[in-house]
Amino acid sequence: MRKNYLISLALAAAFAVMPGCKGKKTDTGTQDSVKKVLVTTAVASMESVPQTIELTSNIKGFKENNIAPTMLVRIEKILVEVGDKVKRNQLLATMDPTQLNSTSVQLANVEADYNRFKKVYDAGGVSKQELDVVETQLAVLRESYNNLKANTELRSPIDGTVTARNFDPGDIYSGTEPVLTVMQIDRVKISVAVSEQYFPYIKLGMPATIRVDMYPDKAFDGKITLVTPAIDAKTRTFDIEVAIPNASHELRPGMFSRTTIDFGSTEGIMVEDIAIQKQPGTNEKYVYVVENGKAVRKLVTTGVQVGNKVNVLTGVGVGDQIVLTGISRLNNGSEVEVTN
Repeated sequence: MRKNYLISLALAAAFAVMPGCKGKKTDTGTQDSVKKVLVTTAVASMESVPQTIELTSNIKGFKENNIAPTMLVRIEKILVEVGDKVKRNQLLATMDPTQLNSTSVQLANVEADYNRFKKVYDAGGVSKQELDVVETQLAVLRESYNNLKANTELRSPIDGTVTARNFDPGDIYSGTEPVLTVMQIDRVKISVAVSEQYFPYIKLGMPATIRVDMYPDKAFDGKITLVTPAIDAKTRTFDIEVAIPNASHELRPGMFSRTTIDFGSTEGIMVEDIAIQKQPGTNEKYVYVVENGKAVRKLVTTGVQVGNKVNVLTGVGVGDQIVLTGISRLNNGSEVEVTN
C-alpha cells in the first residue's frame, strides 16, 4: 500500500515539472520575437522623373516707378487719378514753383553776363581765365535749374498706369511715401527664389505656366527673362524672373500666383514619400534600409515629388529595401522582420 502511494507521488511530481518546462520554452520564444521590429518595405526603383517645379509668388508690374520730388515741398497740382494710363514723359504733378522761378531769374542774368563777357573776350578785353569763371557759374546754375525743374514738374519715366496716389494738392510732401506710383501692367512679372539643384536646368527664354486663384481654369503663358548668375550661400537658392504678357489686364500686381516650369524628364531613383524622415532641428533627411535583417539608417538628399513618390538623389541605390512602416520603433541597427 505504501509502495503504491510513493509511486503516485512520483508521477504527480513528474507531471508538475513537464508543464513548467514547456512554459519556459514558450517564454524564450516570445523574448526572441520581441527583439525584432515588424516592418513593411518597398524596393527603391529607377523611374522616369518629370523635371517640373511649381513656384509661388506675387505678381508685380513689369516696371514700377515711385514718383516723388527729392525735397520737402508743397504740392501744387496733381493731374492724374488712380487707374489713368500715362505716357512716358507725361506731366503728372507740379510742386510749388517759387524756388524754380527764383533760380530761373538768376540763370537768365548769368547767361546775359556770359554773353557780354564772351563778346569782350573775343575783342581781347578780358582774359580766358575771367571768361572761364563766368562760364563755370553758368554751368552750375544750369544744373541747379534743371534739378529744380525735375523736382517741380513730376513726369512719368515710363508708359504705364497710375496705381497709387498718396497726396492731394496743397499737401506738403513729407518724404515718407511717393506722391504717385506708375506701373507697367501690359506685361507683368514674377520674381521668385529657386532651389540650387535646378540651376543647371533653368535657362533664359524657357516657357513657364502661370495660374492664379481668381481664374482657376485658366493658364497664362510666360517666359524666363532673368536668371541670376550667383547662388545665395545662406538660402542655397538663386533668383529668376518670369515675364507674362497681360494686354487684357486680367493679371494684376499683388495677385498670388503659382508658376510651373517644365524642363523635361530624367531617370532617377524613386522612393515612397512615407519612408523619408526628417531629423528634428536640422535639414537632414534619412530612410531606413533593410540589410541582412537589420534596419540601417541612411542620410538622403531629395528632388521632386511625383504623386506619392520622391526622387532620391543620393543615399540609396536601385533595389534597396526601404522601410515604410514601423519606422518610429527603429534605431540604427535594429533587427527587423519584414511582413510584406
